[in-house]
Amino acid sequence: MLTTTIIAIIIAIIGCLNWLLVGLFQFNLVAALFGAASIISTIVYVIVGLAGLWLAFYLIWQAIRTESKENGRRSTTTTRETVTKRAKA
Repeated sequence: MLTTTIIAIIIAIIGCLNWLLVGLFQFNLVAALFGAASIISTIVYVIVGLAGLWLAFYLIWQAIRTESKENGRRSTTTTRETVTKRAKA
C-alpha cells in the first residue's frame, strides 16, 4: 500500500505541474507530448485522476484510522481511571 501511495503522489505531482503550466502559460504539456485528442493523452489524464482518487481515499482512511486509535486510547485511559477510582473507594 505504501508503494502504491508513493507512486500516486508522484503522478499527482506531475499532474499538478501540468495544471500549473496550463494556468500560468496556457501550455498543456500532456497535449504537447502526446497530442491533444490522442488515446495516450486520455490514458495519462485517467491515470492522474485515479492517482488523485487513491490519495483522497488514502487520506480519509488514515484520518479514520488515526481517530479510531485516539478514541481507543481515550477509552482505555478512561477505563484505567475508573478502575483506579473504584479501587481507591
